[in-house]
Amino acid sequence: MHTILRRLQLSSGLVMLFYIFLHLLNHALGVWSLALAERGLTLAIRLWHSVPGTVLLYGSASLHFALAMRTVYERRLWRMPPTEWIRLWEGFSLPLLLIRHAVATRLATSLYSFDPSYERIVISLIAGGTQGLQLALLAPGWVHGCLGLWLRLRHRPRVYRMKPVLISLFILLPLLSAVGFVQMARTVEMAHAIFPAVDPKLLAHQATLEMWRHDLVVIYLSLIVGAFSAGQLRNRFERRALGKPSS
Repeated sequence: MHTILRRLQLSSGLVMLFYIFLHLLNHALGVWSLALAERGLTLAIRLWHSVPGTVLLYGSASLHFALAMRTVYERRLWRMPPTEWIRLWEGFSLPLLLIRHAVATRLATSLYSFDPSYERIVISLIAGGTQGLQLALLAPGWVHGCLGLWLRLRHRPRVYRMKPVLISLFILLPLLSAVGFVQMARTVEMAHAIFPAVDPKLLAHQATLEMWRHDLVVIYLSLIVGAFSAGQLRNRFERRALGKPSS
């Protein structure tokens, strides 16, 4: 059973890491031109907004989160090496950022027919002063996924020999993504003598979308706190049953 769960965790994690990889790659295309990045975004939307893509992505995300909750509940000791703490923190901080992104793009598209494009997204972020948040959006997931994959596969000789290449990819792709996004923002600003207004559809439903974001964040944090608290209670009852003092 443990082996099956580890394989499910790895498989679902790989799907999410591939999603983040494509997202970073799309941003990086902005280094060359906004039009090229838009074409990459169109292909990504066709992939992830299709029925199979949606089921695969959100199914993997739900499965990965459920397995993470199981790990939090079942963990007896929280003494871990720094690498594990970093991976854990990055993994749990990623959804806090992605919830905002998903609500402003995917949910707005599904409920209010918002047509996402890099130009509209850049305009919305600059108007809201959250362009810095966009640059940091995918970093936690990228770090979490790459560390998890490395810890799982580092003992394989072929993977270990590729370590310099993997480190270069690990560092360069997020940097190119950040540069690409900054370049796209400059292109949008230079293309308009007067900076355009945010898409009216987003403005009209901004309060509702903000409520969705708030509720999803509360649910997410409540599930984490609930799993941790239930695990601690279980540990205390087990120690009492064994006659050990609680700590």
